[in-house]
Amino acid sequence: MLSAEQIIHYQPSADLLNKRIILITGAGDGIGKAAALACAAAGAKVILAGRTVAKLEQVYDLITAAGQQEPVIYPIDLEGATGDDYDELCVNIIDQLGRLDGLLHNAGILGQRTPLSNYRQDVWDRVMQVNVTAQFQMTQALMPALEKSDDGSVIFTSSGVGQVGRAFWGAYAVSKFAVEGMVQVWAEELQGLGSVRVNAINPGATATNMRAQAFPAENPGELKTAEQIMPAYLYLLGADSSDVNGQSIRAQAR
Repeated sequence: MLSAEQIIHYQPSADLLNKRIILITGAGDGIGKAAALACAAAGAKVILAGRTVAKLEQVYDLITAAGQQEPVIYPIDLEGATGDDYDELCVNIIDQLGRLDGLLHNAGILGQRTPLSNYRQDVWDRVMQVNVTAQFQMTQALMPALEKSDDGSVIFTSSGVGQVGRAFWGAYAVSKFAVEGMVQVWAEELQGLGSVRVNAINPGATATNMRAQAFPAENPGELKTAEQIMPAYLYLLGADSSDVNGQSIRAQAR
């Protein structure tokens, strides 16, 4: 495994993800969009998953215009999807593509920035559904497709507030603590049993719409862009990290 500094400044080869099939949730915007473009540029066939088809189509057009492998658009709403929906997704991937080499859980929602004593139950339920339960269900359902890969990589998105509790981050922070725990449990269960590995990535302070919601007074020009933090994502999705399992990795320096 590379050092934290080496991961942040990782230099992928041009064909790092050649012939790999990678599904990215929330691929229509922000970090998900940047990851889809970076993966396609590195040779991957990307499955663009998200709830807003128009945004996914824009990413599709950017990838095809660059002459890269034609991606697949897969509309899905993590808030309303059921286990049957994820099972159907797995069947479609295996039938049409044969396997899945990478799964990046990028989609998530912020919820309220308020004390827990004031937190609305409906918002809590929605955040936990999208940020934890749906990601568990999707990973569980897609495991048969991942197990057909020689080097399957699952990446969950964590956060600094999922490692040290901070006031007023509510369900979002709790959901990220849950993600950290789920990664550790799943990684230990898979260790030595096959070719699938599970890790978490903390993107850090990045100029995204969610960041703007959380810190409306912040100057986005002082933050890293989604494109600038892609080295860590490419590292975890490629063969250079084939021995990395159960880790929580930072995409930026502290």
